[in-house]
Amino acid sequence: MRVLHGARISLSIGIVSSLINLCIGVTYGAISGFVGGRVDDVMMRIVDILYAVPILLVVILLMVLLGAGLTNIFIALGIAYWLTMARIVRGQILAVKEQDYILAARVIGVKRSKLILRHLIPNAIGPIVVYATLSIPTAIFLEAFLSFIGLGVSAPIASWGTLASDGIQSMKSYPWQLFFPAAAISICLLSFNFVGDGLRDALDPRLRK
Repeated sequence: MRVLHGARISLSIGIVSSLINLCIGVTYGAISGFVGGRVDDVMMRIVDILYAVPILLVVILLMVLLGAGLTNIFIALGIAYWLTMARIVRGQILAVKEQDYILAARVIGVKRSKLILRHLIPNAIGPIVVYATLSIPTAIFLEAFLSFIGLGVSAPIASWGTLASDGIQSMKSYPWQLFFPAAAISICLLSFNFVGDGLRDALDPRLRK
């Protein structure tokens, strides 16, 4: 029962963090790819600098600064893992924005925001959905790790990470208290990875053959 209760917290953290990651990464990558030029160079150099810092270290530092808690985990994971999404979206935008229908829309005076929202992002939705799906298990695993070391959610809130942390203290006497949350984490991560691989195969026409 505690494992099922912890699933609500762990899954909500994975999904909400992925949505925050999606909003930040798509917005940043779309602006960078569409505007291009020096703006694109500056924005991508910022991403490169942030990539030089270990993301896990950034998340841990944010949790130390913000303190343990469910909302703070949403914030820390959401603002730390948008870099890859931004790069993916930028690459897709660069590939699409030179298409004839985009050039025609720009000639007739369609606003930039409308071009991005109605034409560019919808045509890049495949890779975006795939990566967003694959980012959910990453967030779940990181939440479990943070809760395991005492930087995640705290009592009375229970997640798979806190259950595993409690279970390891009594592993010799009651090993199932560690086994069940660990098994739930493993099954959930595998399931989302399989879904992400399936979406990639379905949305990539080169892999349908």
